[in-house]
Amino acid sequence: MFDTIVVATDGSESVRRAVDVAVDVAARFDAEVHAVYVVDSGEVESTPDEVRDDLRDALDDHGESALEQVSDAAATRDPRLNVTAEVREGRPAAEISDYAQDIGAGIVAMGTRGRHGENRFLIGSVAERVVRTCPVPVLTVRQLTDEDPRRTTV
Repeated sequence: MFDTIVVATDGSESVRRAVDVAVDVAARFDAEVHAVYVVDSGEVESTPDEVRDDLRDALDDHGESALEQVSDAAATRDPRLNVTAEVREGRPAAEISDYAQDIGAGIVAMGTRGRHGENRFLIGSVAERVVRTCPVPVLTVRQLTDEDPRRTTV
């Protein structure tokens, strides 16, 4: 059913559950896992020139770390899972959709709240845009709160 799964990550705590769900789906369907992190070009371009390069470098480093988290989660779930990772720069929703199309993904998995979306009422703006515009099915995974009875502590 799903041959290729794209996991969109920003490295935030709220994406962790989405990563776990995506890796679990990949293991069950013996699917390829592709992790993508997008450096938000709008965020970079809106910073002062003096710190722009430093910010881009910091975001690239953060992206590499976020992608490593996906690889680690996959290796823990099933050592046979390989993760192809890519850092892109642009508008996050558009880049995630484009990446999914470029690789012929069967599904995109992502969290509903990211680094900038903790104050969103329903789902994060990036997730909302991907759901509305991506031609590939999108699985959004909500982070459970400590009070949620479905949350388990290991």
